[in-house]
Amino acid sequence: MTRGDAAEENFRRGYNCSQAVLLAFADLTGLDEGALLRVSVPFGGGVGRMRHICGTVSGMLMAAGLIFYDPAHVTNAQKSAMYARVQELVARFRARNGSYICSELLSGAGLKVSSGPAAEERTADYYKKRPCPKLCRMAAEILEEYLREEGVPGAAPAEE
Repeated sequence: MTRGDAAEENFRRGYNCSQAVLLAFADLTGLDEGALLRVSVPFGGGVGRMRHICGTVSGMLMAAGLIFYDPAHVTNAQKSAMYARVQELVARFRARNGSYICSELLSGAGLKVSSGPAAEERTADYYKKRPCPKLCRMAAEILEEYLREEGVPGAAPAEE
């Protein structure tokens, strides 16, 4: 199973978009799944369903931060390198989707954009209409590809 498969499956299991992507990289983060789920839950639906930055992008960036950032050696150079990674990853996502903004991605799929706090029921129709499962897969694929390019050990999941 690829990390893209895992991210899409996580979303279909009921996790929000940010959780779904971050959880697909759990083995590389050094944190347990519970911690990852707690830290990423506020970023679903474009940050608390406010429809800002896509939660899949937030999950991808959280994973990148956990993988690449060394808190024992905080320097401006390290922060700048992390920001360069962020900009590269977001650029790749935007190139494939035209945007990284949740409301734009949803309206581009022909959906009425709601930003109220109530989570929507996950039904077959919900999954059928939304681009979110595909976006979860794509964000995970982008990060997985980037990690391989950067030579990160274990970037591709072990074959089952």
